[in-house]
Amino acid sequence: MKTLLILRHAKSSWDNPNLTDHDRPLKDRGKRDAPRMGDLIRQRDLVPELIVSSTAKRACQTAELVADACAYEEDLIATRFFYPGDVEDYIEVLQRIPGDYGHDYERVMVVGHNPGLESLLYHLTGEWERMPTAALAEVRLPLTSWAELTMLTEGELVNLWEPKALP
Repeated sequence: MKTLLILRHAKSSWDNPNLTDHDRPLKDRGKRDAPRMGDLIRQRDLVPELIVSSTAKRACQTAELVADACAYEEDLIATRFFYPGDVEDYIEVLQRIPGDYGHDYERVMVVGHNPGLESLLYHLTGEWERMPTAALAEVRLPLTSWAELTMLTEGELVNLWEPKALP
């Protein structure tokens, strides 16, 4: 069994109209929400063994803040495949984990963007859920290796958390 944590980047800023979408940073709210999600991950004993993020600034900042808050000790991996990222991109990167990263991790977190993450959640669980900024989904997958993951894999949505619903 594998666990996939799906994290949408935290709230981003639109304050600087000269920045490209890829270079938009987190807003103050995003800087508050991301560590809260990291705390949740730590408290629920869900610290990932590998975090793969979009290269977009807001996604990388989210991944870093979450990683710090949950005591993740490995390197963060950034990939352009997750920007903007559709279902096939996420699946392809996850399938390559054993070969690309030399280990077939049990728990992996992806950090990216909508609508790709909502679509990924739907394809893997059959459940259509809204994923606002900094939302985190825990998906259990019936896999022995990430290489087995396909568009037809049927997983289970275990939990979905939104920052506004946290105490």
